[in-house]
Formats: sequence, structure tokens, C-alpha cells
Amino acid sequence: MPVKSNNGTVANKFARAGYNTIVKRNSIFLTTIFVSAFAAEMVFDSVSDRIWDNLNKGRQWKDISAKYTTE
Repeated sequence: MPVKSNNGTVANKFARAGYNTIVKRNSIFLTTIFVSAFAAEMVFDSVSDRIWDNLNKGRQWKDISAKYTTE
């Protein structure tokens, strides 16, 4: 059974607070969308790069360049 408060359920209070904070003003809503998309892209790129590097360890130029280059 949900916890009741004077204004309704706790979930309803969180939903109302989220709406008033993020969705009510269009500028804040769009800023939230763009910042979230940018953060999600950075996380996805980092994770996919780590997976790619792990799967191809020893076969990439950065791993074998010391054999073929002299400074």
C-alpha cells in the first residue's frame, strides 16, 4: 500500500516536483533534454570504446606501433 501524505501519495509528490522543476518551463525542459543527450552520448562512446579496445587488444596500431616505428 502506498504511503499517504496530505497531498496524495509520495510518488505523486515526486511527480509534481519533477514537473514543476523540469517540464513546466520550456527552456528548462529543452536544456534538460540537450544536457541529458550529451551526457548519454559521452557515456555510450566511452563504454563502446572500452569494449572495442578490450576485444581488439594487441591488434590495434596503438598496441603494435612500438615494433614498427623508431624515434
